[in-house]
Amino acid sequence: MRDWIENQYINLFLYVPFLMAAGAGIYFSLPFEPGVICPGLAAVIFAIISLVKKVPIILRAILIAGFGFCYAMAFTDFINTPVIKSNLHNLDIIGTVKAIDVTENKSRIYLNVNADDIKAGAGNAIIRVSVNNDVALAQVGDRIKANVGLFKPTAAYAPETFDYARWAYFNKLTATGYINSIEVIEHTKNTNVNSLRNTVHNKTESFLVDSLVLGYKNAIPSDDAKIWTASGIGHVWSISGFHMTLVGGWLFIVFYFIFRLIPYVTRRIPAKIPALGCAWCGLLFYLFLSGIDVATIRAFLMTTLIFAAFIFGRSVISVRNVAIAFCLIFLINPHYVMQAGFQLSFAAVFGLVWVYSDINPKMPNNKLLKILWGAILTSIVATIWTAPFVAAHFGAIPIYGLVGNLGLLPLFSFLIMPLVIVGMLTTFLGFHHPIDWAHEIYDFTLDGARFISELPYANLTVPHIPNNAIICFVIAFVGLVCIRTIKLKINYIFCGLFICIGIILVHTNPTPIFLATSDNELVAGVGDDGKLEFNKSRASNHYFAFDTWKKLNGEDADTPNKRRKHEQGIFKYGNIVYVQKFVPLMKNIKLLCNDDSIKYIVSYFDIKSESCAHKILRGGFVIYPDDHIKYMPRNRRWN
Repeated sequence: MRDWIENQYINLFLYVPFLMAAGAGIYFSLPFEPGVICPGLAAVIFAIISLVKKVPIILRAILIAGFGFCYAMAFTDFINTPVIKSNLHNLDIIGTVKAIDVTENKSRIYLNVNADDIKAGAGNAIIRVSVNNDVALAQVGDRIKANVGLFKPTAAYAPETFDYARWAYFNKLTATGYINSIEVIEHTKNTNVNSLRNTVHNKTESFLVDSLVLGYKNAIPSDDAKIWTASGIGHVWSISGFHMTLVGGWLFIVFYFIFRLIPYVTRRIPAKIPALGCAWCGLLFYLFLSGIDVATIRAFLMTTLIFAAFIFGRSVISVRNVAIAFCLIFLINPHYVMQAGFQLSFAAVFGLVWVYSDINPKMPNNKLLKILWGAILTSIVATIWTAPFVAAHFGAIPIYGLVGNLGLLPLFSFLIMPLVIVGMLTTFLGFHHPIDWAHEIYDFTLDGARFISELPYANLTVPHIPNNAIICFVIAFVGLVCIRTIKLKINYIFCGLFICIGIILVHTNPTPIFLATSDNELVAGVGDDGKLEFNKSRASNHYFAFDTWKKLNGEDADTPNKRRKHEQGIFKYGNIVYVQKFVPLMKNIKLLCNDDSIKYIVSYFDIKSESCAHKILRGGFVIYPDDHIKYMPRNRRWN
């Protein structure tokens, strides 16, 4: 036993990123804002003490988690994104175009405005407003006058679901909305990266360039995006390790052969060293050109560590390198640990590095078979390690992802991606054919993806994955990677145990029978057929509530929103009643309060009644089958 414990000391550093992430995760998930005084100072103290050699391991782990907690809190205070109090309509503003994002039918303009003009306090604020693509747009750097409608970013619609308000706060986004009218009052020549991205978009007019080079998330047609996701290769539209590897490899090959032609260089240092340096500079440019997404940052940092390992003759494939990249990204923005891109990206990389460094699978001697087996193994490992996070964030798992990756991904690697990058450059010289060829190959590849997506059970719908189950899955994978074994493969046993516990937690997790938004405008209850029934068929202020609640109830988001018919202005859901209009509320409030068969009253209008206070529910909440009520937090910094 002593030998086994001593054997673990070598891998202690690997636990550091997960402990920091755990501390940050606790902070972000709290239902209230903790009252820690000077969290930045506390984080520094925790970090310094944890570095002292004589500190016991358990205490050191607590200190590292405490550092993550306090660092996340200090970071929240530091960015201090302005927050609007309510939705605003028909508002005249003046702002500067900071960036322009492109979607299928609309463009999203990011404006830097005075926070006081949108009733968000002092300083500057960034808002994102949408406008149809057929409207003449301002350019990056222009100062514009616009009439807009703004919406406050919505908080989570149910426990342990996506909190858009929190995401917007940590991405420095104060409000989203739409433009009624726009007028450019001052043209400004801006030479920053956002201006370059906008220029490339306007010049190429290709959604492939927008997605694969510029990093626009929604440039691909929405119908196509569903097909790519169902076929298991939706990840190709999020710039990450796949794209960095391709671009970095091409740049290295080009510069390597260039430097091989320069004897002055090759007589002094190997040609690979300056080639790696030039390739790294090219990847740095690609990072900024693509919009600096979290998955792209992770891939760039990993590539940087790999290049450094090549230069200094160190091991390239190392779990320690992945852990270092994890820590660096955490320090850049601790909220990344709560985002799908971060979780999926690192889960896949940890799994692949662990398999190829610890298991070291046997590879065929034949080069072609070796490449094929490597592709199959990589796809299988990435699918398994990311499955819990895919299920948690998207509610479904693509069953034929292996087929899609093996059959279609090479077309992106060797045809579409090179043609798009070459075409982006040649377009400025008036030669558009490479991009046209890329689009033709894209259409052919899309047909293949459509065939895969239409196979039986292409997407496996899964129940809602609660946070405690995700924690168990993370612990299982961490144990598998970090626990060092001597003879008995205890890390396999540890991993299997926690995966089983996580699966049990998923299947025993209760599903709400009634849900309400924070303003009580939209409510839903489970009908006799087990499907959700809403008080209205649509709600513009809560567009994503329908999909969120249906996903939580195990329904397909594409199913129509079933509406419950009301009786004299009252909607009944078992022992719960909902009143949406003022007149029925005034006529029936006394009867509802005195009716013992009615346990809860929910109203769009505020109700104050001392004798009936125990029945009246306000704010965003869900009710479970055992009558337990869970309210959505509304007093965090981002709310």
